[in-house]
Amino acid sequence: MEMNASYTSFVAVGDSFTEGMSDLLPDGTYRGWADLLAARLATRSPGFRYANLAVRGKLIGQIVEEQVGPAAAMRADVVTMVGGLNDALRPRCDLGRVRDRLEEAVERLAPSCRRLVLMRSPGRRGPVMERFRPRMEALFEHIDGLAARHGALVVDLYGAEALGDQRMWDVDRLHLTAEGHRRVAEAVWQGLGLAPEDDWRSPLPPSVPLGWTARRTADVRFAREHLAPWIGRRLTGRSSGDGLRPKRPELLAWDADASARDGSHAPGLS
Repeated sequence: MEMNASYTSFVAVGDSFTEGMSDLLPDGTYRGWADLLAARLATRSPGFRYANLAVRGKLIGQIVEEQVGPAAAMRADVVTMVGGLNDALRPRCDLGRVRDRLEEAVERLAPSCRRLVLMRSPGRRGPVMERFRPRMEALFEHIDGLAARHGALVVDLYGAEALGDQRMWDVDRLHLTAEGHRRVAEAVWQGLGLAPEDDWRSPLPPSVPLGWTARRTADVRFAREHLAPWIGRRLTGRSSGDGLRPKRPELLAWDADASARDGSHAPGLS
């Protein structure tokens, strides 16, 4: 690993995890770990450029078809690619097909950039996730093999106990909180060989367990506001990302000063 390296450009590829849900900003947009990482990288490289092609709800086939080609053409220093979990979380999943599309993505992206970053995605602790854990772990084993063959970096978020803590996850139980995204940005930052700012694996302080009534109230809210709509989309073949464009579809300069002022992704400057 190249220590204390400088990177002049970064392209993020993926789904809602990389788009930044649920790190919600006051203007209604999402920030997320990729924007946070870009802001930090920009402070080290004048003229730093960043694109984020990720769109919520995308399956790995859609990521390959819609994002991988444009990302490879940008020839960025750093490319992150996270995908496949939306497939794995569906009732029916052709894991062999998911592996094949992941391999296609890595084969196209690895030669196009200086550093390709893959991830073992974090998993929230809880009974629902236990059903899908074997699929997730099979997927991560494949990602490890792809990284070894193509010289990519794997950031192991799944192995971090702190990121499994339920307090790191939004009320939808699918997306990280702002603190979770901050820790992911720190994990990738360190993976790229840059000096640590803090220990992203550090556990949260002990919490007071919720009582039975509070837990049931939270479960009912989750089922009504998040689980039922998610099931409805699965049954009708719809996605939360239908019709949405990437928030940063072009590799444009990042205004680090504006980003620091408003805490958000700044508009690109050509």
